Amino acid sequence: MKLSRESLKNTVAWQKSGIEIPKFDVDAMLKKTASFPEWVHFGAGNIFRGFMSACHQELLEAGTAETGIIAVETFDEEIIDNVYRKYDMLTLNVLADADGSLDMKVIASIGEAIVGNPSRTEEWNRLVWVFQQPSLKMVTFTITEKGYAVRDSARNFLGVIQSDIENGLEAPIHVMSRLVALMHKRYLAGKYPVALVSTDNCAKNGEKLCAAVLTIAEAWLAKGYVEEGFVAYLKDGKTVSFPWSMIDRITPRPSEDIQKAIEAKGVENMGVVVTSKNTYIAPFVNSEVSQYLFIEDDFPNGRFPLEKAKGIWLTDRVTVNKIETMKVTTCLNPLHTAIAIVGWLLGYTMVFEAVKDKDISRLVERIGYVEGLPVVVDPEIISPKEFLDEVFYKRFTNPYIPDTTMRIATDTSQKVGIRFGETIKSYVENETLKIEKLTGISLAIAAWCRYLLAVDDVGKSMNLSPDPMLEELQAKLGGATLGGPIPSLSSILSNVNIFGSDLYAIGMGERIQNMFGEMLTGPGAVRATLKKYLG
Repeated sequence: MKLSRESLKNTVAWQKSGIEIPKFDVDAMLKKTASFPEWVHFGAGNIFRGFMSACHQELLEAGTAETGIIAVETFDEEIIDNVYRKYDMLTLNVLADADGSLDMKVIASIGEAIVGNPSRTEEWNRLVWVFQQPSLKMVTFTITEKGYAVRDSARNFLGVIQSDIENGLEAPIHVMSRLVALMHKRYLAGKYPVALVSTDNCAKNGEKLCAAVLTIAEAWLAKGYVEEGFVAYLKDGKTVSFPWSMIDRITPRPSEDIQKAIEAKGVENMGVVVTSKNTYIAPFVNSEVSQYLFIEDDFPNGRFPLEKAKGIWLTDRVTVNKIETMKVTTCLNPLHTAIAIVGWLLGYTMVFEAVKDKDISRLVERIGYVEGLPVVVDPEIISPKEFLDEVFYKRFTNPYIPDTTMRIATDTSQKVGIRFGETIKSYVENETLKIEKLTGISLAIAAWCRYLLAVDDVGKSMNLSPDPMLEELQAKLGGATLGGPIPSLSSILSNVNIFGSDLYAIGMGERIQNMFGEMLTGPGAVRATLKKYLG
């Protein structure tokens, strides 16, 4: 069998394989999507294919939707050329449970795949036409938090954004510039309403998307490239909305073990593709069973009944923000970062292996249950304690989700202010809580500073994950070595831009400095320090 629309006609073979195939008229969906587009998605990667498109298939199979999603890729064009089109826009979605069971299903809810690049004239003109249609209800995004950045740390425009601002709407390069150019086409076509929905894993994502769009639009207005009415159209919530959302789903790189399991069922040519931009993608997606997507219900042109799909909730902005805060500051992301940093120091490459280590497990339990839950923001729509239990006991320990410590450790300098800093602020602001109780968070920050030496706990050199501040932070350590003089962390721990607080001023800096010093004394010192403070 092959993953193709023609092969799906052999229903008996697919049934024997145990792989579920679509239960709706795929050809009718494709035809309707071509003439009546309703949903465009930017960012054609794994989480989109394994989560949103799978949820939309539920609606198609229930008869509550008739059109598919138009997938657009602006960063890695090879994804469209070498995966989407090669496999008729089908994806084999594999849910890997912690008990080892694999639930396999062919997803066929993508109605069209487009490279969103003005240099590919035919495809760009098609995308322009789609944006000009009154039927378009929503445009969603999974382009990572970096995709919304239009300025650098000094608040200057990024070079590519400055170029787009100067050159205008005809051939923009940045994804946000291209979006604004497309929205201008929609404005000119009839000022049609639409929801622009970021589903990226970052706080206040709708606000970030809105800010990027308006920044470019207003810059183009100042250059005379667009009209004042266009900016007013974007700012009017009755025509263009920017709902906030919270997404949570671990979708790692395609697993070779999953590939073998699929091919053992008789499905051919399922190999992993590594693009020239180092994207790992395959005709299949492997991900965990747990999935959460909470979206602010603000769709000026109507929407699909998204809440009828498993794992999607429609709610208000306040609740979305509470859920995001719960996840990012206490119940998931801080734990993930601690596991990644300490796990990499102790020689673990996989998250599920690292969390089995008793010392790492005690650290994570301390950060989540002892230090985090007392200040958790309770969204009420879900239980923080139950969410944390699922994260710690089921999701992190799942050996069939091969997420790496190195991936999670990426850009840590950009994350610690939220993942640890918000809990720290809560302790400072609450007179009944004592800052000295934050032993786990202090250990995690000390371990991150120790990690910057690029030497593991047995004394061997190790690679570090990409981080925009890596060289700057390493320079502040003054060439420190394992067993050598202990450098001062004052310039790091006092940096409010990193942690959200001056950690010395609030009474944490000296303790973290001492822990760091203990971790630097020689081989095995990281583990010894964990044992000392956690028992």
